[in-house]
Amino acid sequence: MAEAPRAPAFIVTLYGDVVEPRGGMLWMGSLIECCAVHGLNESLVRTAVSRLVGAGRLEGVRIGRKSYYRLSDAARDEFREAARLLFSPPAAPEDWLLCLSETLRETELPAPWARLSPNVAMAPNNDDVAPLDGVLMRAKHLEGHGDLHALAHETWGLDEVALAYERFLERHSGLLDRLDGDAPLSPSVALALRLRLVHDYRHAALSDPRLPRAACPQDWPAERARQLFVSAYVGLSAPAETFVGTQFLSPDGALAARNEETERRLFQLKREAAT
Repeated sequence: MAEAPRAPAFIVTLYGDVVEPRGGMLWMGSLIECCAVHGLNESLVRTAVSRLVGAGRLEGVRIGRKSYYRLSDAARDEFREAARLLFSPPAAPEDWLLCLSETLRETELPAPWARLSPNVAMAPNNDDVAPLDGVLMRAKHLEGHGDLHALAHETWGLDEVALAYERFLERHSGLLDRLDGDAPLSPSVALALRLRLVHDYRHAALSDPRLPRAACPQDWPAERARQLFVSAYVGLSAPAETFVGTQFLSPDGALAARNEETERRLFQLKREAAT
C-alpha cells in the first residue's frame, strides 16, 4: 500500500464509494478498522471525524454505546456530483462558453471559468457549468487560427492536472496485472485497493477542467487514466463488495454487499468498458 492518505479526504472517499450508496450510515468501529489498513491510526481517524463534523461534512448519531456517522446533506450533494464524474461522466465538450460583463472584474469566478480579461471569461461548454451574469455566447475555435494549446495550458494550469493523472497511473498501473494473475485477491485487499483507486482518481478528475479535446496536449493522460480506473474498478468490485457486506456495520446491521445503486454504477462502468 502506498503512503497514507490525508485522513479527512480519505474518509470522505470511503463514505462516497462504500457508505453513501448503501444508506449513508457507518459505525465508527468499522471506519477505524478500514482506515487502519491505509496507515491511519485510531487517533487520526477520530480527530479527522471530529474536524469533519465541525466543518459540517459529517453528522453523528449515538445509539447505545456506539457512534455512527453519515455525510451531511451538503457533503452528500458534493459527492453525488463527484460520483457522476466517476461513474457516468459526460462526453467531452466540443466548444466553449464566453461571458462578457462589466461586473466580471469584481467577481470571483467559479471553476472551470477562467478570466481572459477584466470583462471576458471563458469556460468549456459542459452541461454542469454554471452560467455567469452577463452576455453569454457559445464559441468554437477555428483550426489554424491561434494557439489553442498554449491558451489552455496557461489559463487552466494543465501541467498540474496532467501530473495528477500521471501520478494516478504510476500508483495503480500494476492493478490489472494483479487482477489477471493466478492468485485471486482476498475481499479485504480488493476493497483496500479499490478505495485507493477511487481516492486517487477522484483527486485527478476533480482537478480536470474537462476542456474540449482539441485544447489538450496530444499525449493528454486523462484517457489512459480513465481506462485504468474503469477496468480496475470493475475487476475489484466483486470481492470488495463481499467484504463490505460482512464487515461494515450500520445501525441496522451489516451494510448490503450490493444494492440497486451499486449495481447501477457497475453497469455504467461495464458498458463504458465495452465501448
